[in-house]
Amino acid sequence: MSDTLHRFQLENLHVRGEWLSLSQSWQDIQNTTTYPPAIKKVLGEALVAIGLLADSLKFDGSLVLQIHGTYPVSMLVVQATSDGSIRGLANWQGDINTDAGFKELFQPLDGKEGRIGTGTMAISVEPNSNQGERYQSLVSLEGESLADCFTQYFAQSEQLNTRLWLAVDDKTASGLMLQSLPSEETESQSDGWNHASILADTIKNEELLTLPAQDLLHRLYHEEDLRIYDAKNIRFDCTCSQQKIENTIQSIGEDEAKSIIEELGKITIDCDFCNTHYVLDSVDVARLFSEADVSINITDDNGTGSVH
Repeated sequence: MSDTLHRFQLENLHVRGEWLSLSQSWQDIQNTTTYPPAIKKVLGEALVAIGLLADSLKFDGSLVLQIHGTYPVSMLVVQATSDGSIRGLANWQGDINTDAGFKELFQPLDGKEGRIGTGTMAISVEPNSNQGERYQSLVSLEGESLADCFTQYFAQSEQLNTRLWLAVDDKTASGLMLQSLPSEETESQSDGWNHASILADTIKNEELLTLPAQDLLHRLYHEEDLRIYDAKNIRFDCTCSQQKIENTIQSIGEDEAKSIIEELGKITIDCDFCNTHYVLDSVDVARLFSEADVSINITDDNGTGSVH
C-alpha cells in the first residue's frame, strides 16, 4: 500500500479517477523540517494533490504548485514528476494555531489594516527539454480548502468536472481524485458524475488513510463497471546535487565568490527540500574557476575555441 498510485475507471459512469497513498515519502519529507500541525496537514494535502494531478497529465517533466506571498505561511511549494518523484516544503513565520484552517494560513496582510484580498495558487507545467513549452495557471485561494481550490483550477483551466478528497495524519497522506471523461456533456454523463461523487462523499478520513486502493474502491463502486490499473510507485527524491551547487557558485562570478570566502571563510548552501548541507572552501572555489578558465581556453585541432 505504501507510496503507490492507482488509476481507475468507472466505465458505465464515464468517470476516471486516481488513488494515491504516501507513507515512506511522507515520512522522509517530514524529517527535513519540524512543521506545526496545521502546516503539516496542508503540506501533505498539497503533495497528494500535485501527485494526483501530475499523473493525470500526459507529459514528461514536472508539475509545480506554489503558494507564496501570504501570512503566516510565506511560501509553500511542492513538485511531482512524471516518473513518480515528489518533494515539497513550506516556510512560515510566527506561531500557528494547531487547529488553524486553510484560509487562516493563506491570508495576505497589508501591515496596517489587516487582511486584504486573497492569496494565489500557481500551478506550473514544466516539460523536459524538447517536450513542449512551460506554462502556468493562476487560481485565487477562494475555496474553503485546498481540495476546493483544485476543483476551481480544473474548472478554469481544463473545463472538466474534477473533485479531490484528501486526508493526512503523521504517518500517511492519501487522496482520491474523480474526473469526468472529456466528451460532449449528456444527461447520462452528468448523472454518472453526480452518482460517482455522491458515493465518494461517503469516504471517511480513516478509510482513505488506511484502506488499500482495491478495498476502498470496491467498497465505493462494487456495483459499477470498475477497472483498476496496475500500481505506480511514488518516491521522495530531491534534485539538488554538488554539481548544481557548483554551477550556482560559478554563476555569481569569481569576485563575488572570493568576497564571501574572505568574509565568512566558506560558502554554505542548504537545500530546503532535503536539508542537505553543502560547504565550499577557498580551495573548492579556486578549483571551480580554474576549471572554468581551462574549459574556455581549450582549442580544437583547427585552432578554434570550444566551450565545454
